[in-house]
Amino acid sequence: MNAAVNPTESVADDVIAQVEALGRAARVASRRMAEAEPGAKNAALHAIAEGIAARRAELAEANSRDLEAGRERGLDAAMLDRLALTDARIDTMIEGCRQVAGLPDPVGTISDMAYQPSGIQVGQMRVPLGVIGIIYESRPNVTIDAAALCLKSGNAAILRGGSEALHSNQALAAIIQAGLEQAGLPREAVQVVPTTDRAAVGALLRMPQYVDVIVPRGGKGLIERVSNESQIPVIKHLDGVCHVYVDGGADLDKALAVAVNAKTQRYGTCNTMETLLVHADQAEVFLPRLAAALGEHQVSLRGCARTRAILAGSGTDIAEATEDDWVAEYLGPILAIRVVDDLDMAMDHINTYGSHHTDSIVTEDYTRARRFLRAVDSSSVMVNASTRFADGFEYGLGAEIGISTDKLHARGPVGLNGLTTLKYVVFGDGHVRG
Repeated sequence: MNAAVNPTESVADDVIAQVEALGRAARVASRRMAEAEPGAKNAALHAIAEGIAARRAELAEANSRDLEAGRERGLDAAMLDRLALTDARIDTMIEGCRQVAGLPDPVGTISDMAYQPSGIQVGQMRVPLGVIGIIYESRPNVTIDAAALCLKSGNAAILRGGSEALHSNQALAAIIQAGLEQAGLPREAVQVVPTTDRAAVGALLRMPQYVDVIVPRGGKGLIERVSNESQIPVIKHLDGVCHVYVDGGADLDKALAVAVNAKTQRYGTCNTMETLLVHADQAEVFLPRLAAALGEHQVSLRGCARTRAILAGSGTDIAEATEDDWVAEYLGPILAIRVVDDLDMAMDHINTYGSHHTDSIVTEDYTRARRFLRAVDSSSVMVNASTRFADGFEYGLGAEIGISTDKLHARGPVGLNGLTTLKYVVFGDGHVRG
């Protein structure tokens, strides 16, 4: 007698087979994309932009279905806002495609070409990574951002968006694939996983034969799952515990502007300052000024004993900072403050408690600034600038697919170059090795 078939296992097998089919098609498409001329890739990007504009009503209708389903599921207002494709966001997607089309194409660039003693010439060429799997949540505009960057850098992409944005993402996928075909490129160069089944994520993470790198974009839970389960290299960051250190040699007007901007320009981003470090020589003067400025933004403060003692005299309400506060990514109007004795103590705090994302020193002493740049082990290290500048657009990359705090293969904001790798190229003239 045959064993009973488990319906759940049958569904999971179907999902795995479906994702593997996407992977096989992406691998074939990636080989064509690696040879695609810049003109064809740019034509596809412009066709996608035109398609979004022409099918705006269809996108709005698909998005309204997602929003209605989200309300029925009880999604909160913040999640619904991230899910919404407003006219302004659609315009931004259109402009984003055009901007990426205008960026220099890194693929095929040869650098460091030099003659060797044998007479051969050796250099390095930029080439696509191959197939990129991108797993993300809620925001359907990520579908266009990711597709545009992968396309321009000569890669194929498999996109797995959040279940709450399924209709919006499928509508965008149709536009992207039409744009690829119009430019003579394979439609399978960008594919959106068509199922909401969570088994699809697991399947995507276990296909090293088809996928070369995974990029998760979303909350810490998603990124931890991807990092723990993936059999494929991952480009990611987990936390954004960013610091500003006000040095003993700081201009306090600059320090105030940088610190307030780093904390309050936007709270819910990975490059927002979460801990402020202040040199003991500056603390008595600087901290009351800072507390007053942050009070106008309703920022709650948590401080070390020295910080609390200084601010007690100005009547500032400040809670005691615990060990947990030094590693907290608040993503809200809360700031931890610590008074430190010197630059070494500041750098030790950052390297111990930070997340290797973005850290800044405010100082007029460039000897100490250079030490900070060398010794702080973060993907972005700044002098006299707000941590909020840690962004692909602000760095002149045009756009980014994410930020990496890893050291291999990309670090910091990941733009077009970060979606390529290098291979050695050698030119000879009948040379043989003796």
